[in-house]
Amino acid sequence: MSRQDRLARRIMGPQSALTDFLASHNISANQIRIDADARRRAALESQAANATANGQHDELSTAPVTVAPAASASPAQSTRGRRAAVVATADTPNERRKKEKQVIDKIKASKQIQKKKRRIDDSDDEDLARAIFEERSAPLPGQMENCANCGKRFTVTAYSRNAPDGGLLCSPCGKELSKEDGAPKKKPKRISSGPVGRRRQLQSDILDGTYAPGAKSLMTLCIETLAKNIDLAEDISDLPSTVVDKIARKLSKQRLMNPKTLDLFLLPSAEQVYIYDGAKLSADDFIRIFQTVPAIKKLKIRNAIHFKDQVMDYLISRHIELEEIYLAGANLLSEQKWKEFLQKKGQSLKSLRVYWTDKHFGNETLDELGTACPSLERLKVSHNQEVTGDGVKELAKLKSLRHLSLDLRNQVHPDIYVNLLREIGPSLETFSVARMPDIDNTVLDALHNSCRSLQKLRVTDSEVMTDEGFVRLFEGWENKGLVFVDLQKCRQLESAKPRENPHNIGLCSNGFRTLMAHSQRTIEQLNVHGCRHISAQAFEDVFAPDKIYPELRKLEISFCEEVNDFVVGSIFRSCPRLRELNVFGCMKVRDVKVPWGKLLIGVPNALGMVIEGNEDD
Repeated sequence: MSRQDRLARRIMGPQSALTDFLASHNISANQIRIDADARRRAALESQAANATANGQHDELSTAPVTVAPAASASPAQSTRGRRAAVVATADTPNERRKKEKQVIDKIKASKQIQKKKRRIDDSDDEDLARAIFEERSAPLPGQMENCANCGKRFTVTAYSRNAPDGGLLCSPCGKELSKEDGAPKKKPKRISSGPVGRRRQLQSDILDGTYAPGAKSLMTLCIETLAKNIDLAEDISDLPSTVVDKIARKLSKQRLMNPKTLDLFLLPSAEQVYIYDGAKLSADDFIRIFQTVPAIKKLKIRNAIHFKDQVMDYLISRHIELEEIYLAGANLLSEQKWKEFLQKKGQSLKSLRVYWTDKHFGNETLDELGTACPSLERLKVSHNQEVTGDGVKELAKLKSLRHLSLDLRNQVHPDIYVNLLREIGPSLETFSVARMPDIDNTVLDALHNSCRSLQKLRVTDSEVMTDEGFVRLFEGWENKGLVFVDLQKCRQLESAKPRENPHNIGLCSNGFRTLMAHSQRTIEQLNVHGCRHISAQAFEDVFAPDKIYPELRKLEISFCEEVNDFVVGSIFRSCPRLRELNVFGCMKVRDVKVPWGKLLIGVPNALGMVIEGNEDD
């Protein structure tokens, strides 16, 4: 294969020792070739200038050109040598200056300089010609050049600066020259507020529950402005507590809650401190809360990573009587400190909510609640890996308990819940048991027999409860109508044909009908996500033209496969105050007219996640 063929196909072989040696000394064979071509072009232009002066155009076209190889230039000489390459050969300096003058004279006689003179008034022919000459002789972007200041070899770009005495500067030297010249700084890149950014912000607001159709209120705009300029704020103590809480939420969402901004929320006269992101706060910052707010009654901290034993020791040593405590992510707080806190401060405690504590909040702590917290009304233990059925048994001692929420990783036998409901069920207003696949109809029967004041019911992920059990629960139940119902993923899983359900496992059509008939006037939020055995006819019966659900505001029917356009339209008609309807996984929903101000989320089409309608009805 010839050398021309290899070059055409770009076949690269191993480098020779000479090539490696030249590369180690910053000598490029390609650059040598470029310099040689430049010298040849310079010789041609020089001879062309001489031929023009002597009228020898015909002889020039056939005259051979011999260019002597040039020696390697030093870094200090290369810049000036590059610009002189247009006229440089192996001649003496006097001859080079003579040929350079000839080229400039030729430029002065060309039409190009006349065009520039028309655009630039009061310009000198000599200066214009020399500027054109410099522009032609300057290296092009992508070529290698030596810096006129430091001599360092660099790649020329379109932004390379000219040196005051000629030549080009590398990027560091160019920046230094710009600083000396006092060049203005580049303007920051403007963040686009196009459709993609607006849609992402809209979806974020919907997930936060802060979205409202139409223009933002003046208070919302003020809170957003304050959050962006929180470093300039000095005091927010005169604002209402609801506004302060919204500011805290906004700062936490933007990860701006830190020891400095925390001071804005620590008011000596306050009785509550809510921190929605304590990841940047240290143990000393948490101690400072109790030092600055001695009258605190309600404490809520999320991402309380550094809420350690030393913080609890300080709280125990102070004359502070907490009524509500909410801690999420306090993994470094030992169970021994929890027990000590409940023994010494549990008399005044009315609400205890603990999230993401892994194995540092267990059965011994729950056992302590029965004797140490006689006034406890609300208990929530979520994402816990330590509590078992033995700890849940001890909750039967809490006769004052009104709200119970458990989200445990250890399975609890249904009989324990039956006994618990028998003891404290009549006074319960909230019963929430999440992710318990083994819970069965006996728990539903216990709810029907014992509970008379229940408002919130959550039983999720059950794989044993049947539709008949739900019918027995809601049919003839003396409990008043429920406000919040979450029965998501109560369905059949272990089946070769999951769409066939001969034993009616989970919440099915009849159970859904009796639920909506029981709580028709009071229900505000309903979640039947994944209850795929509710038929389309059951949805049509529940949301028939003569059925009205005046308080229903949020409905989750995702992955209920029988939901279609007609069902969605019936829901909007039967629920005049409905604000949000989730239909993820409902592939039969294709084209629905959404009333103005309502949100249809999860439609499987190209319009996106959210459709906000503009229809009047």
